[in-house]
Amino acid sequence: MTATLPQRLYLICYSVDKGKFKLDDMQGRGQLLRAGALTELARDGLLGITEKKVVRKPGRAPHDPFAASVWQDLPDSTPKNWLRFVHNKAHTAETPVRDQLAAAGEVTVSRGKVMGLIPADRVAVSNPEEVTALQERVRGSVLDGADPASVPFEELTMAVFTAELETSSVWSNAELRTHKQALKALKARYDESVPGLRKALRDSYLSSRAVGGGWSA
Repeated sequence: MTATLPQRLYLICYSVDKGKFKLDDMQGRGQLLRAGALTELARDGLLGITEKKVVRKPGRAPHDPFAASVWQDLPDSTPKNWLRFVHNKAHTAETPVRDQLAAAGEVTVSRGKVMGLIPADRVAVSNPEEVTALQERVRGSVLDGADPASVPFEELTMAVFTAELETSSVWSNAELRTHKQALKALKARYDESVPGLRKALRDSYLSSRAVGGGWSA
């Protein structure tokens, strides 16, 4: 399984039983990947967070080119609200992450047509059993009632983000309702580490859903 959080977030959106990325999970996926990169940047100490705003700290750009591009988008002086950095370039996020996965042999990309008419890339994962295992680990962090402090932060982030985007490859609507309190505890832990980013992701997703926005693989 690949290493970066945005790559894992991309793969977790794959519906193994359907053998494809479902259209109803398309909205918000670009924002999801950028939020994943921002989370990694925060974890690595490359961001300054003040009153739920973010600024780029001086230093060497991340080795990963996608994370580096997100980092370069951030202001280097006056902190700004998270939302613009999650939302405004979301339409550019999927292709570089997908291409990284293709180069690593994690996905294959072929040209097809949506509804037999519109040209589009078709993406299939190479190791669906690994995607299923990743989805189950993330689901387990909620369904098993684990102490949020015991959940690895990357898995916690994936659980929280996919819940905010109502990602159907991970959660059913009934599960999101039933386990609302468990998710609330995980969200609180995430917010302690990266205040403001989760809300920006949710706001961006709701904005895209309201206008039918989304970007395909």
